Amino acid sequence: MLLRMEATKVRAMLARTPGLTAEHVRALFEVTGGESSVECPAHMLRGVRIPPAARAFLAAPDEAELLRDLRWIESSGAKLLLCTDTAYPPMLAQTPGAPAVLFVLGSIEALHSPQLAMVGSRNPTAAGRNTARAFAAGFARAGLTITSGLAVGVDAASHQGALQVDGVTVAVFGTGLDAVYPSENASLAARIRESGALISEFPPRTEPSKRNFPRRNRIISGLSHGTLVVEATCRSGSLITARYAGEQGRDVFAIPGSIHSPLSRGCHKLIREGAKLVEEPGDVLSELQIPVHGQRVMAARRRRKTGTPLDKEYEMLLDALGFEPATIDGLVERTGLPSDSLASMLLILELEGCVAALPGGRYDRIPE
Repeated sequence: MLLRMEATKVRAMLARTPGLTAEHVRALFEVTGGESSVECPAHMLRGVRIPPAARAFLAAPDEAELLRDLRWIESSGAKLLLCTDTAYPPMLAQTPGAPAVLFVLGSIEALHSPQLAMVGSRNPTAAGRNTARAFAAGFARAGLTITSGLAVGVDAASHQGALQVDGVTVAVFGTGLDAVYPSENASLAARIRESGALISEFPPRTEPSKRNFPRRNRIISGLSHGTLVVEATCRSGSLITARYAGEQGRDVFAIPGSIHSPLSRGCHKLIREGAKLVEEPGDVLSELQIPVHGQRVMAARRRRKTGTPLDKEYEMLLDALGFEPATIDGLVERTGLPSDSLASMLLILELEGCVAALPGGRYDRIPE
């Protein structure tokens, strides 16, 4: 028999219950009357359709593990969102098999903002990494929250791109939130927590496991209006995220690349299967048709037209561009700025109506 428990302990228990989904919790609460009265004799549990392992755990929860969980929750300041809460992410709540409980470090509000998932290879090319960072910066400036998995490579570059323009980004863990995996992204995770959120369905002390990352991927796509794959091989986990997005009725986007690169083949496979080909951020923004996007972009253009000054580095870049089309390499020579920074800055200036992208990787300044 389950004893009456305080709400946090009930949520920690449900988070630890194996195989339990949001659908199971709703069915369970119909029998128990909700989390405030989780008193359920074994014969009542038999009337609820939940996995056998979940039934066994609920009948005799591991009290020692729950106590350790509660201590971590208190010390870390983590919040536990139950699938029946109004604060639970609405996009995720619509997906089949949504998590029963989410652990959150950071901003709950970030989970309610319009999100775009950006995923890709853990070993991208330099161009792929720069593309992820530049596109993420542009999307963040347009009002999108960038959601990814904190992995090295494209994931990390996507988070970084949003942060470099003071945007919002969400990192979904495939482990417990008590330890950052991979550890080299610990400082990045700390920055994400300050302006966005770190989330996981896994309780603390959950170690990295191959079987957990596909579960993480369904949350990444489930939180988002669409998923953009930047670079991926045909066996990349990013294609799992894209598959989930399609099954969840969300848009799938892919950036094409060289036919000679293995890191382009996953994206080309997705495009052949119906993913939308993306050459610039506007391709995604026009497809998603979320009102905030157009409002943010037009507001940026209005600021430019009304003479609001740009940051010093952006003014320097425009001066260096002049009114003769130039490549990023040419602008590196003129400004001394690194190419990845220039790529992000040019994307932002493009969104603000200050420059136009031309064929051949060139950029041209738009007269005011």
